[in-house]
Amino acid sequence: MAEPMAKTSSNTPRNLSGNQRHFLDLCDLSATEIRAIVDGAHRIKARRRAPLASDKVLSGKSIAMIFEQPSLRTRMSFDMGIRELGGESIMVTGKEIELGERESIADTARVLSRYVDGIMIRILSHSQLVELAQHATVPVLNGLTKTSHPCQVMADVQTFEEHRGNISGKTISWVGDSNNVLRSWVEAAAKLEFTIKVATPEELQPDPKLVEWAKANKADLRLMRDPNAAVEGSDCVVADAWVSMGDKDGKRRHNLLKPYQVNARLMEVAGPQAIFMHCLPAKRGEEVTNAVMDGPQSVVFDEAENRLHAQKSVLAWAYGESFA
Repeated sequence: MAEPMAKTSSNTPRNLSGNQRHFLDLCDLSATEIRAIVDGAHRIKARRRAPLASDKVLSGKSIAMIFEQPSLRTRMSFDMGIRELGGESIMVTGKEIELGERESIADTARVLSRYVDGIMIRILSHSQLVELAQHATVPVLNGLTKTSHPCQVMADVQTFEEHRGNISGKTISWVGDSNNVLRSWVEAAAKLEFTIKVATPEELQPDPKLVEWAKANKADLRLMRDPNAAVEGSDCVVADAWVSMGDKDGKRRHNLLKPYQVNARLMEVAGPQAIFMHCLPAKRGEEVTNAVMDGPQSVVFDEAENRLHAQKSVLAWAYGESFA
């Protein structure tokens, strides 16, 4: 299960000295900020092979990348993004620095802030992410926690808009487990004003605190049990792995989620206008079939590529820059 709903910016510092900001959760950002990041991602992707001199927003800066969990997309996309923006990346694992063991997270934040200009961290504990940000004097970026995955959803929104236009007013359908990526999708729905229909087993439904937050922030969140009802007439169907990092009840999850597999029949219910997304890695034959993953409605590899471009825009935002 995910940790409790992350506190918003009133308790988590975003603005530091100058124009520096933390990027922890989408609920901390305004709709204007999220829209600026997505638009920046579109622009920086379009000119990747012919960048402007002004795109080197990380020139002279070093970014520490801390990985408690293994990674392909997060590590490669952040590393390449930092380099393409003119900066340098330094990668360490949580095991190497014994994160939260030899010294407090707060002291680690204070030390790293003396060495580098920013910190990207991929860690299961959201509370440790927040603690790191509270004590760092450089921008801290959430590369994934058990609670949320905002970088992924920035890339997802970018991908959707490449294929189906502005996401405002559209319908996104989530099928399967309620997890960290879904939380960030719900937060994005409130900010960018699109509908999100969520089909989960009763035992794996979204955190009630997230549902309360969505209602208070006027998100068009619709909860249901039937995956067919959730995808009917949708613009995008999203699935994710049934067993994520840190989950201990794999057999139970598989039994509960078998009826929620995204297959050709379910995509037929959705209709030809619906694209299919998955943040990867996918367990082919479990949450999604090969026919869907490799089919004409799948945009999963565009989605994976866009982690690079969306995160470049996030990095620029963290230093008060943008890609005009």
